[in-house]
Amino acid sequence: MRHAYTVEQVRSAEAALMAKLPPGTLMQRAATGLAVAVSNFLGRTYGANIVLLIGSGDNGGDALYAGARLARRGARVTAILLSEKVHAAGLEAFRLAGGRVDTSDALAGGRVGASDDLADADVVLDGIVGIGGRPGLRPDAEALVRRVEQHGVPIVAVDVPSGVDVDTGETPESHLNAALTVTFGTHKICHLVDPAATACGPVHLVDIGLDLPPAEVQSLQADDVRALYPVPHGESDKYSRGVLGLMVGSPQYPGAAVMATAGALAGPVGMVRYVGSSSVGQAVLAEYPEVVVGEGRVQAWAVGSGISTSGVDRDRFTRLIQQDDVPVIVDAGAIGALGTKHSARLVITPHAGELGQLLGVPRAEIEAGRLHYARTAAEERQLTVLLKGATTVVASPDGTTYVNPIATPWLATAGSGDVLAGLLGAFLASGLDEARAAALAAYLHAAAGTLASAAGPITAMSIAHALPAATRHLLSS
Repeated sequence: MRHAYTVEQVRSAEAALMAKLPPGTLMQRAATGLAVAVSNFLGRTYGANIVLLIGSGDNGGDALYAGARLARRGARVTAILLSEKVHAAGLEAFRLAGGRVDTSDALAGGRVGASDDLADADVVLDGIVGIGGRPGLRPDAEALVRRVEQHGVPIVAVDVPSGVDVDTGETPESHLNAALTVTFGTHKICHLVDPAATACGPVHLVDIGLDLPPAEVQSLQADDVRALYPVPHGESDKYSRGVLGLMVGSPQYPGAAVMATAGALAGPVGMVRYVGSSSVGQAVLAEYPEVVVGEGRVQAWAVGSGISTSGVDRDRFTRLIQQDDVPVIVDAGAIGALGTKHSARLVITPHAGELGQLLGVPRAEIEAGRLHYARTAAEERQLTVLLKGATTVVASPDGTTYVNPIATPWLATAGSGDVLAGLLGAFLASGLDEARAAALAAYLHAAAGTLASAAGPITAMSIAHALPAATRHLLSS
């Protein structure tokens, strides 16, 4: 499991560890890991041209000590200081190692040498603002960052990209976009949650020995998928494996039922029941004759895919969400039919627009604050939210949150969400709790999309057809 922590949690763990170690030990550990990561990023150290953008905090100290190490290994390293108050010991070590020092004022004045430092750089290290900074960049820092971007020089962020909101993953103000982020001790929330996660680029973690409590924000890894997946055993039968009921599709969108069924059958369930329009049921049977059409025993329901809000059978839907023994996935049009009261264990699977309609918030605000609004909906409505997007966020009423950052853009295709709803239903019917079922479904759905898109554009059915191979690969690796 990959865990992400708040600034307060990280600061507390750092303080506890620093009390047991000689002064400066943690910074030296961070600087060593940073220097190695930069060398690996460049593929060399000797002869490389490296520029450091240095702010006033410990983040700048990490960069200066790393710059000293790189300079001693033959790199040409220049530090551009954005504050009169920089880490004094780090600056002294940098100078003693042969590092060159410039100031942002000199650059702003147009001195040619300083301008060339950025234009000719192989990489720029962002040591402007660390985890204690507020969102946004000061004007002088923003001007430098924009100049770096104009020259097309890659930026390696030190701990976090300057300007992002570390605890929320939001980017309400100007910020930089990194080609790589090197973080220390643990992942922070901004490393996993968009839009800040996109600004981070790939994230490399340097272990500095922090002792941290359980994290509320986490991300499944392949080992977790293997541990959670409900693999059948010798005593399993179709009922013990789980039966999923599907109330999906409509005469206008019969394909949604076929795609949701495909997703469900590619999961761990023993049987799928379809309940709904007879014409849609026939379309499902034509593709999947193993499906049972009609009412009967189920361990979970998936409702709403391919049905408009006005097309939802309100009486039947109300009965489903008032029961307390069978979990229900609420997708697409059924999300708009939700009231404020329910007894069932619910999972909703909205995209940003649907969640915005549910909460009465503009879609753009949902996209800008994905973690906040997923958690808000989960707490206020007492249900689990799977907020779809480039970074899928799964939030449960107790605050537990999973983030899935591995999705491919090819998943943005019609019917992809129907496949996901069916797959999620399969995991719920097999007995997983709502949050883990949603996190597991999001992970495997993304893995299947990545596998299917290896040859180019994909359709929802190609995602469903890739699910068994993606699952087999993960379970056997």
